[in-house]
Amino acid sequence: MSKVFVIDAGKRPQNPIHSAQARQLLRNKKAAIFRKFPFTIILFESRPDALVEPLRIKIDPGSKTTGLAKVNDATGEVVWAAELQHRGFAIKASLTSRRQLRRSRRNRKTRYRQPPKHEWFRKGNRQPCPKQRREGWLAPSLLSRVHNIETWVKRLRKYAPITAISQELVRFDTQIMQNPEISGKEYQQGTLAGYETREYLLEKWDRKCAYCDLKDVPLQIEHIHPKAKGGSNRISNLTLSCSKCNTLKGTKDIKDFLRKDPERLKKIQSQAKLPLGDAAAVNATSFKLLEVLKATGLPVETGSGGLTKFNRTTQNLDKTHAH
Repeated sequence: MSKVFVIDAGKRPQNPIHSAQARQLLRNKKAAIFRKFPFTIILFESRPDALVEPLRIKIDPGSKTTGLAKVNDATGEVVWAAELQHRGFAIKASLTSRRQLRRSRRNRKTRYRQPPKHEWFRKGNRQPCPKQRREGWLAPSLLSRVHNIETWVKRLRKYAPITAISQELVRFDTQIMQNPEISGKEYQQGTLAGYETREYLLEKWDRKCAYCDLKDVPLQIEHIHPKAKGGSNRISNLTLSCSKCNTLKGTKDIKDFLRKDPERLKKIQSQAKLPLGDAAAVNATSFKLLEVLKATGLPVETGSGGLTKFNRTTQNLDKTHAH
């Protein structure tokens, strides 16, 4: 359970406390509610010399949801955890709608309107074309996620003694997935072997069997073109299947296996050829977020999505962004 944030009369962060202690302080009129979310109380006395334990904020960025957690490195205790919902898709939909409306207005058969006489007015009201975009430019739908996380990091630093930040820098190691032999046997068969690839495949195939759409069951990594017949380990030749479908397919070619279901065959072949664009976009956003976090002046450590899943698996934690 998340603890309650505490600040003293000088608005200096104190050690978070249990909710029962917070209720006791409020009943005894030694504190008042300062903020409802994240729930924070303010003491009526000043404690400039109080011993405060440093905390680390951990961030797990996602396209729709970002997990935030505060951890006491000394004890390993999770002091506070939450999930931040992003509006990226809503922003993208709004921009698309606006663009379509503007395009329809231009295509109407209306009277000709002479352009403004002042050249500076025209230039100032035009969006730069893609070739003119500065280096590091991100779409508003992606940049909003960075700003959301930045806002919450600044907010949480006001109410808790945060001294370090951990960020999941990349969701997937796209280089090793595209070429499994890139750095030799030692890298591929290290501690994180398979975690990067499996996590990406779960995202790409919507966490369901590619052959029967079965969800919420253990899924196996399956070679579309059988490895026994020369199929590679490249990400474009991998999919997910349930145990039953994997056994039925065996070493059959996918064209033979789905001979009676041409629509599914076409769908799988199309999905398999999709590039790692989504992963690259998330990764690019994460690097932008890394710049913002470093600007706070706090030490920032990074990890990958595969490492996150490895830690979650070894510690038997449920899959949530807060973990």
